[in-house]
Amino acid sequence: MAKKAATARTQLRRPANRAATARPGRPRSAGGNDDTPYHHGALRDALLDAAERVLERDGLAGLTLRAVAREAGVSHAAPTHHFGDLTGLVSELAAIGFRQFNVAMAAATARGSSLTDKALARARAYVAYAQTHPGVYGLMFRTERLDMTRPSLREAAKASFAGLAGAIGASRQEPISEQALSLEQAADIARAWSLVHGFTMLLLDGRLTDILSRLPAGADAEILLDAMLRRAIGQLPTS
Repeated sequence: MAKKAATARTQLRRPANRAATARPGRPRSAGGNDDTPYHHGALRDALLDAAERVLERDGLAGLTLRAVAREAGVSHAAPTHHFGDLTGLVSELAAIGFRQFNVAMAAATARGSSLTDKALARARAYVAYAQTHPGVYGLMFRTERLDMTRPSLREAAKASFAGLAGAIGASRQEPISEQALSLEQAADIARAWSLVHGFTMLLLDGRLTDILSRLPAGADAEILLDAMLRRAIGQLPTS
């Protein structure tokens, strides 16, 4: 599984965004002064880069304002100045995650000539994003740690749901309103999301290891995902 995750991390690279151009933090002064000024023209972006590095390396428990400041090599007050508090920082980081995720989903939707192929491509891209950015992916769904009223996060999360609803609407061959859903539309959206998100979480947590070890020779997590989804969406039109 470790090898699979490592491979997946090389498959999905970020578009032109903060983490793709992350820069290592500037070395701190010889005296270790935590209040050393940071001479950089894009401190906010540098702090978000640093926050993602800390999150992916140390987990959410290790993501503190001071840890981010140390990672970026800046004054401990810098994150507070730009984001207010830790909730503000992680909310902006989650917004970046959603925007990157939305780009990956849109690119996947553009692939494939049939609805089934598009659905499978979206699912693969979903899992690949989570494997490439497990910390950020997990943060995106930790609503108790986020401020969902922040415009950047609210809009990015809304766009993510709109993408899923649009894909389900295409499979149902009908438009889906963002304001109201029929019970059947809601059921299809929840089912699709539950299948892929559930699979992703089990995979990230290593809970599929036993199943994967019992697969036929040559089969892996991606093949298992495809088989699972084909069984679930077999009723979709093929064109």
